[in-house]
Amino acid sequence: MADQERIALFIDGANLYATAKSLGFDIDYKRLLKEFQSRGRLIRAFYYTALVEDQEYSSIRPLIDWLDYNGYAVVTKPTKEFVDSLGRRKVKGNMDIELAVDAMEMSEHIDQLVLFSGDGDFRSLVEAVQRKGVRVSVVSTITTQPPMVADELRRQADEFIDLVQLVNKIGRDPVERTERPRFVERRPAAGAPASAAPQTVSAGDDQDH
Repeated sequence: MADQERIALFIDGANLYATAKSLGFDIDYKRLLKEFQSRGRLIRAFYYTALVEDQEYSSIRPLIDWLDYNGYAVVTKPTKEFVDSLGRRKVKGNMDIELAVDAMEMSEHIDQLVLFSGDGDFRSLVEAVQRKGVRVSVVSTITTQPPMVADELRRQADEFIDLVQLVNKIGRDPVERTERPRFVERRPAAGAPASAAPQTVSAGDDQDH
């Protein structure tokens, strides 16, 4: 274990969901965790998403609960609603700062950071982490039109992993999509629920309603 590379995952939940959806598959988060555990010593796996708290039921809550009980460090905060200059109601759910602070703190204890996002706003974070001697891999895709990853983020990364290459390793079996997930507190579940649609757009964006 001593010579294994120390890895931490930072998942922009809404961005990863949108990327997987654009490629036509669901993420199996249990398989995702196992895949990166096989690549080194996985120190931490963070998952970031903003939640609409005034709704009676959140479609993403089952996924959040499962992740929380099965090896992920889930970071959430409520969305903020406002009216823009044109009178349109908008919902803002920005998790960039939370992800960046955690990444900088973890950079002292890891050898590789794996960022699941295509958001160009993270380029400066990637550069700062690299200056601390950490290798950064970015996971997104360039196979869609337009690509889901910002060119400046892809260029800054030490390694770019196209999500297409991981479909067979972290994709959910289509047969399982119809099965209702069972949640057992503090015990490993049979499998992660299919990735639910986050109620906000990617960490750094706003969403029209």
